[in-house]
Amino acid sequence: MSSIGRYRVVSRLGSGAFSTVWLSHDDDLDTPVAIKVLAENWVGHADVGQRFLEEARLLRRVEDRRVVRVHDIGRLPDERPYFVMDHVGGGTLADLPGLPLAVPEALALGEQLAGAVQVLHDHGVLHRDVKPSNVLLTPLPDRRVVIADLGMAKRLAESTGVTLTVGTPAFMAPEQAHQQAGLDVRADVYAVAAVTYLLLTGRRPFADTTAGEVALRDPGAVPAPVGVGPAGLDDLLRGALAYDPARRPATARRLADRLAELRSGPTQDDRADARADDAADGTADETVRRSPVVAPARSHGLRLPAAAVAVVLAVAAVTWVLLSALLPS
Repeated sequence: MSSIGRYRVVSRLGSGAFSTVWLSHDDDLDTPVAIKVLAENWVGHADVGQRFLEEARLLRRVEDRRVVRVHDIGRLPDERPYFVMDHVGGGTLADLPGLPLAVPEALALGEQLAGAVQVLHDHGVLHRDVKPSNVLLTPLPDRRVVIADLGMAKRLAESTGVTLTVGTPAFMAPEQAHQQAGLDVRADVYAVAAVTYLLLTGRRPFADTTAGEVALRDPGAVPAPVGVGPAGLDDLLRGALAYDPARRPATARRLADRLAELRSGPTQDDRADARADDAADGTADETVRRSPVVAPARSHGLRLPAAAVAVVLAVAAVTWVLLSALLPS
């Protein structure tokens, strides 16, 4: 494919079951763009095509730099729809090398992701598939999160009925796996927490690989402790990843605020160092308290104080002078 509409195709950025995304160039405006095209095998499916266009409409409604923007829409000669978006340029969270990240960076990205999801919620949109590959990054040095791929998204006003199981099991809230009625923003809160946990540990919070396993998970199961970072981080993530939505932060904004608070607090390493210093100080104090007072060695003979010796010498001197005066020479 050499062109899409008036856009010159440069390379393929990625593809999925329903679409392919192409890096292209807008020669008129001299700027790179990303173009999402419906997959060929879905051309004859009107419902899939409608959902594809609905994604473009949802993205177009959101005017915020934390959500990828849609600029144009069109159809190929074979009637496949496409839409043109910003090319963000820094890859995705799934492309980050060397997980886990340093704690401050992981918490900052988790906070930004929660804030971006809150933007969607403020516009009445439930994402339903927050995962690393759907989170774009701007290039360094000013790396920031830009959320994308609303292919599974749904308007909050339409999410009160029983819904199909959608999402990615590693980041899917249990109520999604149960096709539970009344799905709300706390499903996205769960997914943000799962992504943040991955950034902090390099592993998923739970080992589930299918929606069925998510649905059958023990409601009392909790993820292994993160083991690093500020006090309260494990408690926050356990709550946000709880099986019961009522135990999670009520909004993505609340999760973002808590991550921001924790990011500015002392880390577990700092507290461990402080405890080690306190223990060392305590040991030193105890050593001083228990050390015997060493007395000077004693002589078995008579030892007079220095002042007494001086008096005795003075008396002897005076006596000698008097005796010398009385005795004949």
